[in-house]
Amino acid sequence: MKTFEILLVEDNEGDIILTTEALEEGSIDKNINIVMNGKDAIDYVFNDGKYQNAIRPDLILLDVNLPLKSGYEVLKAIKNNHDTKLIPVIMLTTSSSENDINISYSNHANCFITKPVDIKDFYIAMAKIEQFWLNLVLLPSNY
Repeated sequence: MKTFEILLVEDNEGDIILTTEALEEGSIDKNINIVMNGKDAIDYVFNDGKYQNAIRPDLILLDVNLPLKSGYEVLKAIKNNHDTKLIPVIMLTTSSSENDINISYSNHANCFITKPVDIKDFYIAMAKIEQFWLNLVLLPSNY
């Protein structure tokens, strides 16, 4: 069975720990790679700088508010490039702002999820992300 590559783009240490623990609870074989700012996210996806040997992610979990480059800038860079536009990007953020939702979808985010505050609900949300994005849908192969 394929090992899925997930890129988590998150600058909050607590959210990183919570998200990785929740994803590791799942049953699907996956590698979770983490970057903590927008510039590193772009470098990772495009194999630049210290990420020249990074494996292209099958799925990206992207926060909106990031240092150096915003989640929107990262999303635009990914979705406006022929080689990366098919990578599914989930906006995973504390925001539930209508403006953030609209901007995300207008820049071709595949979905927008507000992080549940309750830990149990957060784990359930991560399980549903795994079930849907890594088990149910067919993702494009890394080309």
